[in-house]
Amino acid sequence: MHCSGLSWMPPDATTTGAGTTGRMQRFVTALLIAEGALIEPVESDALEVLSPPSVQAALNLREVDRLGFGATPSPGVRRVGLEGDWLDRFGRLLGERGRSTRRVLAGEPRRPGSPERMLEQQLVLDNATYRLLDVAPAWTRYLVLDFRFSATSDEKRDGLLRLGINLATGALPDTVLERVLPELDAQATDPELPHDAVLPPSWDASRLQDLVARAVPSRLDVALASFVKGLRRRFERDRERLYSYHNELYREASGRTAGLPAEDPARKRDALRAEAAGREYRATLDDLTRQYATSVEVAWVQTLELVMPVQRMAVQIRRRKAERLVHLDWNPLARQLEGPACEATGGTERPRLVCDEALHLVSTAGLAPCPTCGKPFCRACHFIGRCPKCGVRDTPRIAPAR
Repeated sequence: MHCSGLSWMPPDATTTGAGTTGRMQRFVTALLIAEGALIEPVESDALEVLSPPSVQAALNLREVDRLGFGATPSPGVRRVGLEGDWLDRFGRLLGERGRSTRRVLAGEPRRPGSPERMLEQQLVLDNATYRLLDVAPAWTRYLVLDFRFSATSDEKRDGLLRLGINLATGALPDTVLERVLPELDAQATDPELPHDAVLPPSWDASRLQDLVARAVPSRLDVALASFVKGLRRRFERDRERLYSYHNELYREASGRTAGLPAEDPARKRDALRAEAAGREYRATLDDLTRQYATSVEVAWVQTLELVMPVQRMAVQIRRRKAERLVHLDWNPLARQLEGPACEATGGTERPRLVCDEALHLVSTAGLAPCPTCGKPFCRACHFIGRCPKCGVRDTPRIAPAR
């Protein structure tokens, strides 16, 4: 279902740059106008809004209100951003509209200048070889999934996370989509698909869920890296303060009576005090650990199906005496080749390794040695993470690649 007039929400709205501010302001403007509100810009980054009752109730606005989108709004202007509950308010107003949409991007099916050179840069195989067989024009479908995440500890961090999937090749072309998606705003209308365009089929729900389960955690780690770093720094600071305080109590209690006989009441009394300081430290440390424990919730927000022409490369992978044919797409708008995702972890880091059993393309972690017996094994082949030699299961479990 497409919500007419509403722009595609950017996942990079976790930052506060000028570009993100403008995108948020345009989105809110389009949403309010679509809901019957009257809008008047009062500053470069602020709006005066006259809202109907339905908008007032959903967004918790006054009938006449001022909304600001900059980092430091003027007095009397309510700042709109990802913090607080603004996303929940917009969700109440939108309902199920805008949850999914389909767009077609026009593009010349130009052929890459040097396919062999691009393969050398994008397809780095440490334990196998490959050969380019063919390059041909094709059509593909991208699923662009946006998720909202909330990390809660002693403070809270909200943000949006994007995962793009090429349904033809299984690639996860994050950097390609960053360059392609802005073209949607510049394109007034979607072109008609050629009658002979052949699109890749849809994935079944279990395959899509498996890939999301593998690919989202690593991207979430990147999005929350600064937040987690700050938590750890504050935790270590508070833990060191607790240790210093209770250690001083323990040393004082232990040192006063160190030379007294064991049966002396004063020594026994101070020994109990030292023991009590240790118990109090452990209990307080447990409380501190619970304070900084972090829970993360991830929820799907919306899906864009993007259809566009590409150049498809047929590549033959060779490992020892085995061969496997894979396809990689070159995106003409981004002018970039989409590297293969790790078939075990969903990661996009390089280089790739090729397993002996099924010639899966995996990252170093996907072909890591067993922590018990030391034998490397493919986590895409053995998706439950159980070593085929000793039977010990990895922790955490890696979801299957299908």
